[in-house]
Amino acid sequence: MKTIASFTVNHDKLKKGMYVSRIDGDVITYDIRMRVPNGGDYLSNGAMHTFEHLFATYARNSEFESSVIYVGPMGCRTGFYLLLRDDVSRSDAIRLVKEAFAFISSFEGEIPGTKRWECGNYLDHDLEGAKADAADMCEVLKDWTEEKMVYEN
Repeated sequence: MKTIASFTVNHDKLKKGMYVSRIDGDVITYDIRMRVPNGGDYLSNGAMHTFEHLFATYARNSEFESSVIYVGPMGCRTGFYLLLRDDVSRSDAIRLVKEAFAFISSFEGEIPGTKRWECGNYLDHDLEGAKADAADMCEVLKDWTEEKMVYEN
């Protein structure tokens, strides 16, 4: 079998940030790297789960809702993938992520989709952890630009 594209990225060089992972037709996959790969510090399951609920809810209720294909965590627990149609510019994608992370970092109230009938693991959430992860990434991305969205090889 061929090696998939994400396994060809040198994870020893990846830093926290937001990158264009791949382009498939009219869909752009963004790699939102929240932890340094293989660094020993990973997103906790509860915080990552809460982050997913809040990030997906925000993105799917944003001005770009019709262009959001997918929001979901990486299995390695170092970040998230955001898939958007290419009608969203890269600068707007950065803006969307920054706004979503600001929303998450200050979120108060009931986490969306956490009723038993809405979620397959409704008890495993950590709002404070998700808020801390979002606040950290707000700092990482504060001066992020399109030019920084390219993997270092």
